[in-house]
Amino acid sequence: MPARDPHDSHDPFPGFPVDPDVTASEDLASPPRIHVDIVCAVAAGGALGALARDAVARAIPHQGAGFPWATFLTNVTGCFLIAALMVLVVERWPDRHLVRPFFGTGILGGFTTFATYAVEGRVLLATGHPVTAGAYLAGTLAAGLVAVVAGLRLTEQVISR
Repeated sequence: MPARDPHDSHDPFPGFPVDPDVTASEDLASPPRIHVDIVCAVAAGGALGALARDAVARAIPHQGAGFPWATFLTNVTGCFLIAALMVLVVERWPDRHLVRPFFGTGILGGFTTFATYAVEGRVLLATGHPVTAGAYLAGTLAAGLVAVVAGLRLTEQVISR
């Protein structure tokens, strides 16, 4: 795949890289290099995030037909924190290349669980609880989007002071 032309008129964000971890100086046509430091940061963060998610799930157990509060709270909190982290990565720490892989992909990626969200929604539907399933599925999406906006705005206000 050829490198992206920053002056391409079809590019909705001209001058911005596709991914901040990919620079124009890297040859995108060559085989991908394994960045051991990034892999280790993601792995270590992922382990911590999964442990935190497990702690929340144990603290707020889910009973069959009940609302899956642990997963709901985990995902909404994760949405807020990922949004806050992205503001900090862009505004405060653009040169710290392990912050996003460790905290974003690792800890918060391991903490949030939209796969469990989908399975729990399906189980609620399959077991005859469509109202709970609908409230859970739609409520998680709505609350997650609100959490993203709140995380962005709050973090922007805090760092602008």
